[in-house]
Amino acid sequence: MSRSRATLIGGSAILMWSLLALFTVGTAPVPPLLLNGLTFTLGGALGLIWTWKAGGFAVLRTVSWKVYAFGTAGLFGYHLFYFSALRMAPAAEAGLIAYLWPLLIVLFSGLLPGERLTGAHVAGAILAFAGAALIVLKNGGTLSAEALPGYGFAFLCALTWSSYSVLSRRLGAVPTASVTVFCLTTAALSFAAHFSLETSAWPVGMAGWLSVLALGLGPVGLAFYTWDVGVKRGDIQLLGTASYAAPLLSTLVLVGAGIAEPTPRLALAAILITAGAMLAAKAGARARAA
Repeated sequence: MSRSRATLIGGSAILMWSLLALFTVGTAPVPPLLLNGLTFTLGGALGLIWTWKAGGFAVLRTVSWKVYAFGTAGLFGYHLFYFSALRMAPAAEAGLIAYLWPLLIVLFSGLLPGERLTGAHVAGAILAFAGAALIVLKNGGTLSAEALPGYGFAFLCALTWSSYSVLSRRLGAVPTASVTVFCLTTAALSFAAHFSLETSAWPVGMAGWLSVLALGLGPVGLAFYTWDVGVKRGDIQLLGTASYAAPLLSTLVLVGAGIAEPTPRLALAAILITAGAMLAAKAGARARAA
């Protein structure tokens, strides 16, 4: 598989994640950890079908338990820290800190063999981060001392997903089918945490269950498999910067659905994110040529 094709496949995860907010709205009043368990179960079932079609389950026995522990920690840890951050800090500020993960991917990727980090990569990531900040902090916001633990969890969230994504590059020989086990184990841990910490509330009506199904098949399902392909074989620096398109696309989807309103701030965010992604793409092309 070529580097450009793998990058495109990884980029499809960003498109799917842009639907996360829309589908999540439809799942109310399901609590976060229960929703995590339901959707990751669907994502794991999708992986079982994929693995079976690709040649059978024998490939899963070739993967070390350490890799399974690493992948589960990445998926479950990210969501655990994210949900904890939103409970302990204002959603906008916590969300912005959590969205440091694409910038951290760009920075950490410079430590990988065969990768070269340039000033243009960093500048592109910062431009894109500024665009994401305009969206996430659309109503303004200030940091409060009382919410510091939540901000800490949000940073751990960003650190977990960026580390998972970059370290996955070092596991290029591990088949993407392994994500199946990551999802199923994450689902099991999520159910256990839910029954210990949350009060159960199930989706309302057909629309609610269809929203859960859409989440499990897309943003919390197939997206993790395509992302795995992208970070292992594609342009990880470009993917990191392009990930800032997720909050922009998510907002555009909500605008299209009539849940959010179009604003000049959104237009400026689009310009910053697009400029950042283009700058990172050009930097990557120059680095490969060199």
